[in-house]
Amino acid sequence: MAILEVQHIEKHFGPTKVLEDISFSLEKGQALAIIGSSGSGKTTLLRCLNFLEKPSGGTISVGGSVIFDADDPNTQKESEVRKKRLHFGMVFQSFNLFPQYTALKNITLAKELLAQEQPDFKARKKEILKEIESEGRELLAKMGLSDRAEHYPSQLSGGQQQRVAIARALALHPDILCFDEPTSALDPELTGEVLKVIRSLAEQKTTMIIVTHEMAFARDVADDVIFMDGGVIVEQGPAREVIEHPREERTRRFLSRYSEN
Repeated sequence: MAILEVQHIEKHFGPTKVLEDISFSLEKGQALAIIGSSGSGKTTLLRCLNFLEKPSGGTISVGGSVIFDADDPNTQKESEVRKKRLHFGMVFQSFNLFPQYTALKNITLAKELLAQEQPDFKARKKEILKEIESEGRELLAKMGLSDRAEHYPSQLSGGQQQRVAIARALALHPDILCFDEPTSALDPELTGEVLKVIRSLAEQKTTMIIVTHEMAFARDVADDVIFMDGGVIVEQGPAREVIEHPREERTRRFLSRYSEN
C-alpha cells in the first residue's frame, strides 16, 4: 500500500487554476523529485500537502486513511490541521529558523510543545525534556553539526542552517519529508553539503518529496520524477528514464535548458 496517495488535487486562486487534476502515489521508502519551471505549481503542491494552502478539489490519503477530501467537510476542520501537518515534515527554501533560539532549541522546540499536551508531562517533565534534548543532539550529529548545538542561526552558514532545518523536520518523525528547493538560497559551494545529507537520507530509505532544480541530483537520487508545467503533471516515471529519455516535448524543452548551461 502506498504511504501517500494524491488524487485529482486542484488549487484555484479566484479564477486562476494553479493546480489542475494532480494525481500520484508514493511508496514508503521512496524518494520523489518534482521538477519544472518557476510558476509551474511545484511549491503550491507541497503547500497543499502540508495544508499551508487548502486544496480546491481532490483527496489526500496517508497510510490508507483519507486526511483531506474536498467534498467532505469533516476532513477540513481547522482544529485538525496541525495533526495532519505532522504527517509531513517541511524543509523550506529560506531555512525559517527562529533567530532567537540556538540550533538545538530550533530542533527540539516543536516536540517540547507537543510533549506539554501529554497527560503525564508535569509528572515526568525533567525526564521527557532530557529525552527530547538527547534526540535533538543525535539529529545534530547526524547532520554533522554536533559542535554547533549552542550556536544561533546568525552564527551558522547557510548550509549549516539548512541542515538544522532538516534535523528540525526529522525531529517529529514525519511519514514524508518534503523539501522545497532546499538549495536555492545557498551559494554554490554550500549546495553540496545539503545535497549530501539528502542523498544519505535517500540511502536510508527516508520517504521524501523533493522539489528541486538540481537535475543530476534528481536523476541519481530519486526513485521517480514528476515534471510539472502550467499547474499540471506533464510526465512522470522512473527518474533516470524521465530525465534522460523524456517522452513529452514540453519535458524535453525544459531539460534542454539545463543541458545547455
